[in-house]
Amino acid sequence: MKRILQYLFEHKTLSREAAMEALVNIGRGLYNEHEVTAFMTVYLMRSITIDELQGFRDALMELCVKADLGSFETIDIVGTGGDGKNTFNISTLACFIVAGTGQKVAKHGNYGASSVSGASNVMEQMGYVFSNDSGKLRKELEDANICFLHAPLFHPALKTVGPIRKNLAMRTFFNMLGPMANPANPAFQLVGVYNLEMARIYNYLLQLGGKPFTIIHSLDGYDEISLTSDTKVITHEGERVMTPEQLGKRMVMAEDISGGNTVEEAAFIFRKILNGEGSWAQNAVVLANAAMALNCTGKYQSYDDSYNAAVQSLESGKALKGLELLIGLQ
Repeated sequence: MKRILQYLFEHKTLSREAAMEALVNIGRGLYNEHEVTAFMTVYLMRSITIDELQGFRDALMELCVKADLGSFETIDIVGTGGDGKNTFNISTLACFIVAGTGQKVAKHGNYGASSVSGASNVMEQMGYVFSNDSGKLRKELEDANICFLHAPLFHPALKTVGPIRKNLAMRTFFNMLGPMANPANPAFQLVGVYNLEMARIYNYLLQLGGKPFTIIHSLDGYDEISLTSDTKVITHEGERVMTPEQLGKRMVMAEDISGGNTVEEAAFIFRKILNGEGSWAQNAVVLANAAMALNCTGKYQSYDDSYNAAVQSLESGKALKGLELLIGLQ
């Protein structure tokens, strides 16, 4: 690691193979926490290259526990995190709205590194029991249309990195890797990114993957559709900028989508929205993200059709029923 660090400190970049080897060795515990922290810090000081990111992803997928979900065509809705905005759990809520329409969802998530409550925090708080048993996950998909893949159980080699990320409490390249390392290998992906540079990199990588995808970035810095400003939307067909009015009927204020100060508050907001008691702004943001995910599947003729399906899922109680079925299976 000392040799790698000296190489990187000379402003050089790693090849895909070297990046993979470095992260495999981190996963195998060959380096101490100070060396790993120094390695992560390099990528706080400069942009990651596509070769490096591909190499890191190769390492994660080689080391991970695979999830066999059978023939289900699943979607994942996931943000890179690290936008520092501390919103409520918009992506995870959108997953339940999507599941309520009948679309199968394999949500990949983790504890919050730079927010109060990540996806795993809120799921655990609501009584979900993490597992990497493919049989259990398939059963959840069959009955509730959704299962949750807690990243540390599928990427056990990275347990050494978890405490370092938590102590840094800053966005690291692991935020970028999360959406690319879903062990269920979903058929569709909605990925939220925190800046346009990451959007460009993801666009390149997801084009190579050949599966339908949508990348979203709110131009005021959110890694999801926030409705606080215009949103850049990128698919394999091209790029466009959409307004809050187009996506969610109107603009909302940043304070309207705050996530609270504790995991308990985050879970309270989560249940409140699924119970149909969310504020207009909270509902609009969740529905916009769910609609964009549904639109990504190609099963709807337009974004507006997708939005109407999302509204129906929430207002009919099907999204809430999905959560209740899922927790009932634990």
